[in-house]
Amino acid sequence: MLDGLDPEQREVATALHGPVCVLAGAGTGKTRAITHRIAYGVRAGILPPASVLAVTFTSRAAGEMRGRLRQLGAGGVQARTFHAAALRQLQYFWPKAVGGELPRLLERKIQLVAESAARCRIRLDRNELRDVTSEIEWAKVTQTVPGDYPAAVAKSLRDAPRDPAEISQIYAMYEQLKRDRTVIDFEDVLLLTVGILQDRHDIADQIRGQYQHFVVDEYQDVSPLQQRLLDLWLGDRDSLCVVGDASQTIYSFTGATPDHLLNFRTRHPSATMVKLVRDYRSTPQVVQLANGLLNQARGRAAEHRLELISQREAGPDPSYEEYADEPAEAEGTARRIRDLIDAGVPAGEIAVLYRINAQSEVYEQALADAGVPYQLRGAERFFERQEVREAGVALRGAARAGSNDSLLDDAEDLPSQVRAVLSTKGWTSEPPAGSGAVRDRWESLASLVRLAEDFVRVRPGATLADLVTELDERAAAQHAPTVQGVTLASLHAAKGLEWDAVFLVGLTEGMMPITYAKTDEQVEEERRLLYVGVTRARFHLCLSWALSRSPGGRASRRPTRFLSGLRPGSAAPGARGAGAAAGTERAGRRKRRGPVLCRVCGTTLTDAGEMKLMRCEGCPSDMDEALYERLRDWRSEQAKQLGQPAYCVFTDKTLMAIAETVPSDEGELSRISGVGGRKLERFGADVLAICTGQELEEGSEGDDVED
Repeated sequence: MLDGLDPEQREVATALHGPVCVLAGAGTGKTRAITHRIAYGVRAGILPPASVLAVTFTSRAAGEMRGRLRQLGAGGVQARTFHAAALRQLQYFWPKAVGGELPRLLERKIQLVAESAARCRIRLDRNELRDVTSEIEWAKVTQTVPGDYPAAVAKSLRDAPRDPAEISQIYAMYEQLKRDRTVIDFEDVLLLTVGILQDRHDIADQIRGQYQHFVVDEYQDVSPLQQRLLDLWLGDRDSLCVVGDASQTIYSFTGATPDHLLNFRTRHPSATMVKLVRDYRSTPQVVQLANGLLNQARGRAAEHRLELISQREAGPDPSYEEYADEPAEAEGTARRIRDLIDAGVPAGEIAVLYRINAQSEVYEQALADAGVPYQLRGAERFFERQEVREAGVALRGAARAGSNDSLLDDAEDLPSQVRAVLSTKGWTSEPPAGSGAVRDRWESLASLVRLAEDFVRVRPGATLADLVTELDERAAAQHAPTVQGVTLASLHAAKGLEWDAVFLVGLTEGMMPITYAKTDEQVEEERRLLYVGVTRARFHLCLSWALSRSPGGRASRRPTRFLSGLRPGSAAPGARGAGAAAGTERAGRRKRRGPVLCRVCGTTLTDAGEMKLMRCEGCPSDMDEALYERLRDWRSEQAKQLGQPAYCVFTDKTLMAIAETVPSDEGELSRISGVGGRKLERFGADVLAICTGQELEEGSEGDDVED
């Protein structure tokens, strides 16, 4: 059971007592470590299978864990999502705790939210409706009731999509309508389970008697509500193993927080701590870029970052591609993908990842034009697709009929039998032209054909009935075969997946980080999102951006700041070397020669406001905020005395530039754009005095100043 584990994974597998915290970097084999831990504990008689509950965050991850545990001989262990585990308990104990049947589960809450808004006479467009629904979900997982929502939003510095008072009103109406119609939503599943366990000690004791050992994967993503449920499951025991990576916290907008992971040692002083840093997924070149991204990170999660060490052979360096516009970027990406496929890389081992789903359309078109098959990530689960269910029924019927089924007369082997049966459901030897629902259906059926081919290679002589049994087991374990097409997915949807080749596209300021990431922590989460994207690649990695949206458009976009100092030709964040100093010197000249460079990242500046600051708008500012406010107050007083608008003294951008450079003499002040000779003569002494912290004489008068 321990063979093939590295020393750190072996340490995880043999740590069977007391609290255990595993800090596992991307690609370090965390699922292997924890499943071997469970199986080893089962074999050793320390962890009875029925007493173990392993929880994670997606049905796919839970299915993968169940599949691995079955292979390791620990099939009796329960591996479920938080919601699935809580729902089973709620269904079982509801008659005893409350009486009657459990209320119907609301599959999609957005329609009820829309009705709630209408009853409150608040008009929401489609995007606002989606966003308000997400806000209600956030409020519930953070255990915030409708009346407390506005205060909770203010405290968390969260940007509400509407007036918080309006959302609070919609939220309250939504809860009322659910009660009136006797329905519950997915968040209620956790809330009601928590409520029953808190109020009914007999039921809590019964559950604790059943489950005595807990494993939590992706622990950095737990919400306060999920942590509360976990605490109630545990009671006063400490048989808990958590696994996570603070650098992969990318779901804070849903209420997830890495604090529980980072505070684990504080809550459990005797915990065994293990770090997994041997990266078995990515080449040293990919790992170097991933480590470089985190080395520039800030904040508490960054303080606990893991320095990965690649265990793979060297591969190609990541490539960086700049395009004139988005269609050119998509076409260039499609050409590179076509080349990879022609070189032998399977289409199913290639992914195009972007920040938001709206970016997918141009890549769908480019791939279709290049004749490259693709699939959109985020569709319904494989075995829940209608065509897959219908195919299963047909295969099951053919297996029962056996030699009496005329479809199988000319089929010599299992794959031929599957092709014959699925031909009645729309499968053909060649894919249909174009994309859309017809192509999606064909891809689903084609993946079943490939599954049959793989199955017979592993089990020569397998029958159609054997394959049907395998499909049933996979469906129960949510273990779907891979659809052979290039994956198009958002960076969030790519979490937990990996490919041989990854194309990270649209990496411009405003998209990465996204334009609405305002606070330092929000920007850092965007950096972690890019880190997740980089660490999806095993071998090939391409990062690209477009300078404009459409052909012929103004080339005003800039590559993401997160690649500064990492991509060739870019300066590290905060660099103030000779090139940046020369740029500052040029800023003081009336006639500039050559390009003006950002003093932070080295990018050529074209915007007048940015040239005044000598940095990109999106680059980090080292401005002295207190000095900036003192300068603004002084400017206000001067403008009042002059009877002119404030910008006639100095513009906001000039004040920001002064507060960032903090000049100590007239020479340094004169090199700031916007400080001309007359303004230097009139205001220079005051500005320098403010910069050095001196008090100004009261009642100083100002003369008219030309702008």
